[in-house]
Amino acid sequence: MNKLVDWKNRLKKGHMLSVIGVFFLIIVILGVISYNKQKEYRQTSENRYNMAFYELVDYVQNVDIYLAKSLISTTPEQGAETLTNLWREANLAQSYLSMLPIESQELETTEKFLNQVSDYSYSLSRKNIYNESLNEEDLKNLKELHGYSTELKNTLNQLSDDINTGRVKWGELTKKGTVAFATQVSNISKESFDNLEENFHEYSGLIYDGAYSEHLTNQEKRGLTGEDVDEETAKKKVEEFVGKDNIKEISNLGFSENASIPSYDFSIKTNNDQNINMSISKKGAHIVYMNSDRQVNTEVITQEEANEIGKKYLEEKGFPNMKETYFLKQEGIVTVNYAYEQDGVLMYPDLIKVKIALDNGEVLGIETTGYLNNHTTRNIQNIKISKEEAKKTLNKQLNIQSEGLAYIPTEWQTEILCYEFKGKIDDTEFLVYINAENGREEDILVITNTPNGTLTM
Repeated sequence: MNKLVDWKNRLKKGHMLSVIGVFFLIIVILGVISYNKQKEYRQTSENRYNMAFYELVDYVQNVDIYLAKSLISTTPEQGAETLTNLWREANLAQSYLSMLPIESQELETTEKFLNQVSDYSYSLSRKNIYNESLNEEDLKNLKELHGYSTELKNTLNQLSDDINTGRVKWGELTKKGTVAFATQVSNISKESFDNLEENFHEYSGLIYDGAYSEHLTNQEKRGLTGEDVDEETAKKKVEEFVGKDNIKEISNLGFSENASIPSYDFSIKTNNDQNINMSISKKGAHIVYMNSDRQVNTEVITQEEANEIGKKYLEEKGFPNMKETYFLKQEGIVTVNYAYEQDGVLMYPDLIKVKIALDNGEVLGIETTGYLNNHTTRNIQNIKISKEEAKKTLNKQLNIQSEGLAYIPTEWQTEILCYEFKGKIDDTEFLVYINAENGREEDILVITNTPNGTLTM
């Protein structure tokens, strides 16, 4: 009997050992699979980063070559071709730079440089396209850019050597970050990364009156006036804006330091249980954003009435002389774009969006980022051609419906004073913008009228 029990115990023990062995084997197999997958992933990442880096090196070399060529081009035709190629290569270099697993101040400087080379070359190519030769200031700027591009090219070539010899490994950089990585590699590699900033320590953006200006990446918030305020002052601004008697509860949501406009954020519950989110700028305590979550089920307010409601609301809140431009209607709420108007000239960069409920005309939201970024009093003295001269640039088939002056923003965060002509060709509506200083055609927009609003493309 005892032998039978002993045999059973041994059998159970053996079974348990077998089960443990199987589990252990499974763990080992899974570990091997996981290791191989991680190894494969690391290799794939290394290959991807290497590809991006070598493409970056090639495009920067091309940038250097085209900058050199631009210095000796003698005709607008050849200059336009060279500068267009320069614009393309700098754009592509910037794209591949963004693929590298490096987040550092050094590479931010390099990215800024490539970005501005791209924008500057594009602006000069347009000058050549209009059969204008580059002046001495243009050539001086290009020569300075060429000097910086040569420094960048040399630094990247040094980094390329470090990668080829294994002193730089992208996997280590991704895992540990730039600072930790720099301590792991040789002094040569560390200096290579540091030189990306050193080579540009004097570079702060070429200053000239055109697309290539410092505020491309360091834009002054012209409408953001006043002194810095604390959170309590911002909270009082919220109470003033919404109406203290209308507020049941207000909660501080913190400070958005890295936002386009650093601001204090708040959540408000009104006496009728309406939820409102608001942002107040740290500088000057300006309203940046306000939005209510109220549902709208009926529409009794016309578009014309909504336009006037929004305009009156803006004036009451300290934004006078705003004129409605375009609108979009969704689920009983219309969002109207208002542009600042100075002496009859529309300032499209100074834009404010207002959400209006079409059941009772209540303002449910406002967004003032464009206005706070750009608002200022302009000195409108760049009109060098008449409206009649500007019309000569227009397509002869355009049936003009309205005309006026307007400042329009550019993709480089500058602005241009233009004649704005609204008209139709057949059944298509257009907005055509003619530069009021030189008569060039700056932009053409197609107007799309839908049941829900007026859009431009």
